[in-house]
Amino acid sequence: MSAANRAPLRSKHSRALLLTAVAAASALTLSACSSGGTSGGGGDTNFVMGKDGISTVKEGERTAAPDLSGKTVDGAQLDVASYKGKVVVLNVWGSWCAPCRAEAPNLEKVYQDLKSKGVQFVGINTRDTSTANAAAFEKQQGVTFPSLYDPTGKLMLRFKKGTLNPQAIPSTLVLDRDGKIAARSLAALSEDKLRKMIDPVLAEK
Repeated sequence: MSAANRAPLRSKHSRALLLTAVAAASALTLSACSSGGTSGGGGDTNFVMGKDGISTVKEGERTAAPDLSGKTVDGAQLDVASYKGKVVVLNVWGSWCAPCRAEAPNLEKVYQDLKSKGVQFVGINTRDTSTANAAAFEKQQGVTFPSLYDPTGKLMLRFKKGTLNPQAIPSTLVLDRDGKIAARSLAALSEDKLRKMIDPVLAEK
């Protein structure tokens, strides 16, 4: 075979190797992101990703949120199921997380605007070694909605596989009035994006 004939083969081979390397790197990234074991990847959750990075699930195809109950950052008892009938916005955050600090004012602003319309915000504070750090964060950021204290991520691991990535902090889920997961973002949200997540669910009858 001449050198001219061999060149395209080598080129195809190189491209195949490159694609394999990219796929392997992507797989490593995904496995690193979802190292929670029981949640965070795969699973038939019916999410459809939008161009804005927000995933949604059609009515009738949604799965119920798991039991989310326990003590809040300020020591009170809270059960998210008690908010059934309202649209619930769940935000996973930590005081150590810079993107969480950036989005906190957006969450509070939208909460204040929508709470009279039947929207309840609930935080899930994770990986904070003490409630003191979490409480200081809430005070500093002016956050007034309650947050369940979940230092080891036990609550997050209750979600159906593929619903919530325990390594993606912050994350936000919107639950419909029946307590089913309607929308998800695995990144910090602007006020505008947060409203775009909530408004369609709020408009449902």
